[in-house]
Amino acid sequence: MPANGYAWWYVDGLSDDGSRAISVIGFIGSVFSPWYAWSGRKRPANHVCINVATYGPGGRFTMTDRGESALRQSRDCLTVGPSSMRWQGDRLVIDVNEIGAPPMVSRVRGRITVTPTALTQVELPLTPDGSHIWRPFGPTADIEVDLETRGWQWRGHGYFDANFGTRALEQDFSFWTWGRYPARGGSTCFYDAMRLDGTGLATAVHFDADGGAQVIDAAPKARMRRSLWAVARETRADPGYQPRQIKPMLDAPFYCRSAVRTCLDGEETVGVHEALDLRRFRAALLKPILAVRVPRRAQWQFED
Repeated sequence: MPANGYAWWYVDGLSDDGSRAISVIGFIGSVFSPWYAWSGRKRPANHVCINVATYGPGGRFTMTDRGESALRQSRDCLTVGPSSMRWQGDRLVIDVNEIGAPPMVSRVRGRITVTPTALTQVELPLTPDGSHIWRPFGPTADIEVDLETRGWQWRGHGYFDANFGTRALEQDFSFWTWGRYPARGGSTCFYDAMRLDGTGLATAVHFDADGGAQVIDAAPKARMRRSLWAVARETRADPGYQPRQIKPMLDAPFYCRSAVRTCLDGEETVGVHEALDLRRFRAALLKPILAVRVPRRAQWQFED
C-alpha cells in the first residue's frame, strides 16, 4: 500500500427492535487517526485499528491506533492485536476484545456475525482517477451481536462494505454523505460527495437480495437537522417527505453517524446515515482532541 494509502472494512447493524446499533471498522492506514496524520502517512501498516462502537444502553466507543507488530493479514482474515475480522463460509465473523475510550473505559468483548444475502460485484470509483474506491460487498445482510455485556445479544439487519484509497480523504474531498436503507427486498445506497476540485458525486444504487445491482435515479436531496456538533446533514427522500434522525449513533466535530427514517418510492425505511465534513477534519486543532479518544499503542506481541 502506498504512502497516504488506506483500506477500511466497514460493518454496521441495527437491532430488530430499533433500540441498539453497532458499527465496526477495520483500518489499515487509519484515516481518522491523528497519529497517522502526524506520521506523514508514510507507513499505513503502522497505523492499524479495529474500531468498535455500540449505540444504545451501555454503549461504548473503542478506537486504538496500533503499530505494525499488531497486524496480521491473509486472504480471508484481518487481525489487529486482540481483535479480528475473518471470512468464514458465507459470513463475516468479527471477534472483538477492545477497551473503551475515555470517559467510558471498560472492555468490549464478544462476537459479531454478519451474513450477507449475497455478495455483489460492484466497485465504484469515487474520483475520476480511481484514487478512492467504494466496494459494497454485502449491502443486504443479517447481523447477530453477542457481546459479554448484559443486553448486548441481539439480531437485526446489517451491512458490509469496504473503501480503498491511495491519497488522504481530505486531499480530494470537502464533504460527503452516505446512506444505506433496506428497500424493496434488498437495500438502496446513496453516495453524495463534493470534491475539492469543485466537482460532485451523486450515486444511487439498488441492490437486490441476490446481489444484483442497478443504478437508479436518486430521490431528491432532503436536508436534515444539523448534528449536535452542527455538521450539515442531508439524505435522499421522496418529494415532500422530511427524513429525520431516530437514533443518535456517533457524533464528532467533523462526523455524524445516525439511524435515519426516510421514504423511498413510497416505502418508509430506517437505515444508517453518515455525514463527513473533511474541511473540519483538516483543522490542526482537531487532532489533539481526537488523540484523547484514539490512543496510540505502538507495540504488540502475539502469544503464538
